[in-house]
Amino acid sequence: MDDNEERVEQEEEEKMERPDYAEEISQMLYSDLDLREKKERLENYHANDIADVLPLLTKEKRLRMYRILGPEAVAEIFAYLDDPAEYVAELDVEKAADIVESMDADDAVDFLEDLDTEQQDAILARMDEDSRRDINLIQSYDEDEIGSKMTTNYIAITRGFSVKQAMRALVRQAAENDNLQTIYVLNRDQTFYGAIPLKDLIRAREFDDLDELITTSYPYVYDYETVSECIEELKDYSEDSIPVLSREKKLLGVITSQDLVEVVDEEMGEDYVKLAGLTEEEDLNEPLLQSMKKRITWLAILMALGLVVSSVVAVFEPVMSALTILVAFQSLVLAMAGNCGTQSLAVTIRVLSDEELAAWQKVKLIVKEGRVGLCNGLVLGVLAVLFCGLYIHFGKQMAWGSSFQISMCIGAALVLAMFISGVSGTVIPMFFSRIHVDPAVASGPLITTVNDLVAVISYYGLAWVFLIHFMHLA
Repeated sequence: MDDNEERVEQEEEEKMERPDYAEEISQMLYSDLDLREKKERLENYHANDIADVLPLLTKEKRLRMYRILGPEAVAEIFAYLDDPAEYVAELDVEKAADIVESMDADDAVDFLEDLDTEQQDAILARMDEDSRRDINLIQSYDEDEIGSKMTTNYIAITRGFSVKQAMRALVRQAAENDNLQTIYVLNRDQTFYGAIPLKDLIRAREFDDLDELITTSYPYVYDYETVSECIEELKDYSEDSIPVLSREKKLLGVITSQDLVEVVDEEMGEDYVKLAGLTEEEDLNEPLLQSMKKRITWLAILMALGLVVSSVVAVFEPVMSALTILVAFQSLVLAMAGNCGTQSLAVTIRVLSDEELAAWQKVKLIVKEGRVGLCNGLVLGVLAVLFCGLYIHFGKQMAWGSSFQISMCIGAALVLAMFISGVSGTVIPMFFSRIHVDPAVASGPLITTVNDLVAVISYYGLAWVFLIHFMHLA
């Protein structure tokens, strides 16, 4: 490679590298630039990148940066902090209250939840009435209700406005609310009427009829609906925000696209921990006893099921004693059955979470997963017959006939176990869904244990019938 090629390759690598914004910001703050220059440069960085810098700064540098930026900019930065308590402790209560007041109500709620009760009460006591009311509204909902995920950052006008009045209302409210893409229209009694896209309002002429711009069939959700009930409906609409209404159809807040991403991420996180056999999510710094408490319930249940599997294995002890070679391949059959069942479980949970299935669609899914398990079992079963037979003959010095009789039993057990596992991995979550239990509770460890039971019975049952009673190998 010549020098030109090396230089071009190096330049391409440099282009692909992401700049270290944290280092840039840190160096700039410790430089001799004047305050005005520092403020201008800070405004060019995203709030999330500035939040990453806070642990790298001294307390004095952090406080100076807060003064440079002002409460609104600091509020955006604090909204990205995972553990804000230590930074809030550095501020006097009045400044902390100013920062929290500048946040969207939903961000303020999340922020306050990370503080201790004493800090929360001190900050709330110094906030203005409107901010406290919005925060109290969101905190009044249960964590699984959609009202707990909404924000009060939206623009609303009254039905009957002219285009000019609507534009004035938009400009006036934009000073406090920056969620501008959709303007919501309310009746005189504050009930929801419809919505106007901002682009349509901007394009409208002064004497156009505003009513003609309003979409009266605009989608909405109710504040008391659970996240799991309406998450699919929210995902179906590619809108920047969806209004959240009370039972009386009054507009309480909106779910933004950013909120929706966070909600989906939380739901996926919950499903993931359930698939892992956990009751709740955990974090890195969680105390030992708390982590144990979250895991022990499922582990105890799975141990009980494991004892059932062990007792079934004990029933086939005479078979294992007569043909000890079978024990060597037990883990193969059990592992493949568990893997097949886990795959079907993942597919079924995904389908059930995406849509409501009719009875015939559920049957179709069961048949489909059974066929996939059967066909995969046939392919792997043929391979098992070939390779296990060769291994038994050459590795264990058994006759060709006996070697392939045993390998045929292994292959047949694989086919049967993978077929049943594919079906059970579909039926079990459907059963949980039918009785109104989250199908993700039919977790990976549970389905694996159930399939271990299926595989043990299939494997040793076939060996007992085929190898001992028909082939008389023992």
